[in-house]
Amino acid sequence: MLSPITILPETSRVWIYQSDTKFSEDQVTKINQDLTSFLEAWTAHGAALKAGFEVKYNRFIIIALDQSQAAASGCSIDSQVRFIQSLQEELGVDLLDKMNVTYYQNDRIHYKPLLDFKKMAKDGAVGKNTIVFNNLVTNLGEFNEHWEIPAKDSWHSRFLKK
Repeated sequence: MLSPITILPETSRVWIYQSDTKFSEDQVTKINQDLTSFLEAWTAHGAALKAGFEVKYNRFIIIALDQSQAAASGCSIDSQVRFIQSLQEELGVDLLDKMNVTYYQNDRIHYKPLLDFKKMAKDGAVGKNTIVFNNLVTNLGEFNEHWEIPAKDSWHSRFLKK
């Protein structure tokens, strides 16, 4: 059951998929169509799941699930991952590699492998106030408050110069 992400409760579970490249407008249109179809039919043990999504900055796919009516099961999460795998194959992007960092620099969004980000932090090219995307948030409340945060306030801080 598809709902606008903006009306889902802050306790809704969140999954964030970041792309290794910026989506084109055609890709965003395809993502919107395919995610709408997927979420309208998404179930857990036969129960409809109340979920929403948004594409942010032409780079992130955010899926939120209101678990107060029905929680995600292992099978429903597996179906979501299979859906994302097929989407990334169709679009020719990588959405599942969690060993990458996305951050703002010079008013632009950048995407780097974790090893490159670590080297940049060591060299001082990114610092404690660099805004990073904390894709480890688990619910909409955390997403709204702690997704775009200074590196010093996220798990990225472990790589910063002391």
